[in-house]
Amino acid sequence: MKLKKENGKEYIYDVVRQKYILNQPEEWVRQNIIKYLNEQKGYPTSLMKIEKKVVVNNLPKRCDIVCYNNNGRPVLLVECKSPKIRLDRSCINQSINYQKEINAKYILITNGLTHYCFQLVKNKVSFLKQIPPYKRNNN
Repeated sequence: MKLKKENGKEYIYDVVRQKYILNQPEEWVRQNIIKYLNEQKGYPTSLMKIEKKVVVNNLPKRCDIVCYNNNGRPVLLVECKSPKIRLDRSCINQSINYQKEINAKYILITNGLTHYCFQLVKNKVSFLKQIPPYKRNNN
């Protein structure tokens, strides 16, 4: 991770947005999962959108990360939390609400320590044993 200090604050480089962002716990998780998805699972950073705007119950919200395939179809919606946040049903519900607008093939929630990847199959959560690699989704 590329870090820098400025005016007593630490910043982390976001390879997707190509700029330094204030390094807060959730941002640290986001940058680490971006790196993992890119380097270990093959998701191109050029096909990632950070803080994708969505409307949930007439309220503007932002998805942390949406990964697309070459055809522009969302394949992975990622919701990041601070490591201090326990991933529970409310985190799953939040990502499902985003999913209603994004309609990605897979959903991932992470706090940097724990990760859950799942699909919605006939409106039921179906957990996966691992995060699917990008090449499987590129169609």
